Amino acid sequence: MGADAVFSVFGGKGEEIMINNAMFSSNRDDWETPLELFNQLDAIYHFDLDVCALPHNAKCDKYYTPDDDGLSKPWEGTCWMNPPYGRQIGRWMEKAYKSSLVGATVVCLVPSRTDTAWWHDYAMRASKITYIRGRIKFVGAKHGAPFPCAIVVFGQHINPAE
Repeated sequence: MGADAVFSVFGGKGEEIMINNAMFSSNRDDWETPLELFNQLDAIYHFDLDVCALPHNAKCDKYYTPDDDGLSKPWEGTCWMNPPYGRQIGRWMEKAYKSSLVGATVVCLVPSRTDTAWWHDYAMRASKITYIRGRIKFVGAKHGAPFPCAIVVFGQHINPAE
């Protein structure tokens, strides 16, 4: 099925509901964090490192780009992570969790995909999970995200500003 495919399902009372396949997938995986959301979290956590960024959307002075291969680098201090939302997200969540075991605090903006293996294997081990009400409108997007999101925090210092 292509991204524009539309299929129908039946609601609880038997009414037919048309659903666009794009509601469940996306042609992109590089959703840039809205600055307002990042600033609210930065005021709490005081980030040192953006672990997966591009030069034009990095949220911290120190950041790793795809060329740096953030998965192969050490994550130390307080890290911000808005990972690529494709199939490799599990690798990013594993790295976030394992980095927290050696002292890092990693704050992750991820799709709330509670039915996935990576969610159960890693997100469920977080120090804190906050589900975001409504849909985030990522930078450059015309509409809110086609998926719900959560803030997943790994590490001992889940709220160092307090």
